[in-house]
Amino acid sequence: MEIEELLYPLLWFALLGGGFGLVLALAARVFTVKRDERIPQIEEALPGANCGGCGYSGCAAYAEAIVKGEAPVNRCAVGGAAAIEKIAAIMGVEAAPTEARRAYVLCCGEHGVAQEKYRYEGAPDCASAARLGGGPKACPQSCVGLGSCAAACPFGAITAENGLAKVDPALCTGCGTCLSACPKRLIHLIPATASYAVFCRSTESGKDTRTACTAGCIGCRICEKKCPTGAIRVEGNLAEINYDLCTNCGACAEACPRKIIRAL
Repeated sequence: MEIEELLYPLLWFALLGGGFGLVLALAARVFTVKRDERIPQIEEALPGANCGGCGYSGCAAYAEAIVKGEAPVNRCAVGGAAAIEKIAAIMGVEAAPTEARRAYVLCCGEHGVAQEKYRYEGAPDCASAARLGGGPKACPQSCVGLGSCAAACPFGAITAENGLAKVDPALCTGCGTCLSACPKRLIHLIPATASYAVFCRSTESGKDTRTACTAGCIGCRICEKKCPTGAIRVEGNLAEINYDLCTNCGACAEACPRKIIRAL
């Protein structure tokens, strides 16, 4: 076999490969979607936690939504005021003032406090347990205590012990990821400046609450009467604090006979 018979096919393949490569390179240049340079700048300003607290799948998705005008610049609780100011500067807008918040599990029905209806033996998941008659505890609004919120928290700020989930405010960023993990909706975001909260969500009658839990709110209204600013009201057998009116005086906590208004 002569050498030309080998070289010609190789040459053709080389030419074809080069031609296809050139076509692909040109196509990539023509059809490429130019990425807004502000997106990587915003990603750099964000904390990179990818916690989902902003409502998006991660920091990159949130950055793209900001640039597209689909999301406000102040939705990242983890990054705080510093990140919000940087993002606002990148977008050329003013950053709306935001209030730091912390999550709290508004229940004190741990084992020995909340009465139990049955012993749960199943998947270690609060939603699964809650499907069985509302959960193993007699109070229909009590914490299931299996730690689904702790598993959801990307910052390790929640622990579940003795049948009750608790938040460490020093670790909580206020991202809100845990809120949807609780089937009883017991986790609330409270202003970081607040000093007190009502650690109960029971709306049952006072008689039923006493039967189900030794520490539940019975709607006695004593806290409401003692509050000098009208910041606490009892509606539907449950005390609620209006933090816009609360001065953190602690009069409600001192007056509560059930001691479920507690310092944060």
